[in-house]
Amino acid sequence: MPVTSPRRTARERLLDAADELFYAEGVHTVGIDRVIEHAGVAKASLYTAFGSKDGLVRAYLQGRHRERRDRITRGLDRFGTPRDRLLGVFDLLAESASEPGFRGCAFYNAGAESDPSGVVREESTANRAWTRQLFVTLAREAGAADPEGLGRQLVVLYDGATTGARQNPGPEVPLTARRIAAMLLDTTP
Repeated sequence: MPVTSPRRTARERLLDAADELFYAEGVHTVGIDRVIEHAGVAKASLYTAFGSKDGLVRAYLQGRHRERRDRITRGLDRFGTPRDRLLGVFDLLAESASEPGFRGCAFYNAGAESDPSGVVREESTANRAWTRQLFVTLAREAGAADPEGLGRQLVVLYDGATTGARQNPGPEVPLTARRIAAMLLDTTP
């Protein structure tokens, strides 16, 4: 079903189509002709707006990063204490994992099928750096003696919870990770 709207630009329709198809089926499985058809635009629109499929993939992942960052940042506002905010990252993952159509992390999915030195790697590295910094900041605010160390541990735990939630959709895996994160926070001097 094409993503058409008289108010949306060709660039926006291409991004919407890419977001839907790439997340559901994979960045390398879905060809540009399919994205173009789904967006209901001319082939030249893709090249004008993005230059290449790599440009479209980059824009797709950057959009996913912005959406994820904004969702987490807004979501953390509802948690009152620094400890609750740190653990709240896992609550937010549990909510996402419970949504219909959840397929795990767009970055992990794209990375599993991509060249390790390409566009996907660059965007995944930026997304992961943001996640690491988030955990370090939250660990510092929660009073951890070694916020850098705890932040690194929490990223590994979050990675595992995200991957596990793809295999076992629903809140169970992220909430288990939340309990482990609480133990790490409580036992880290």
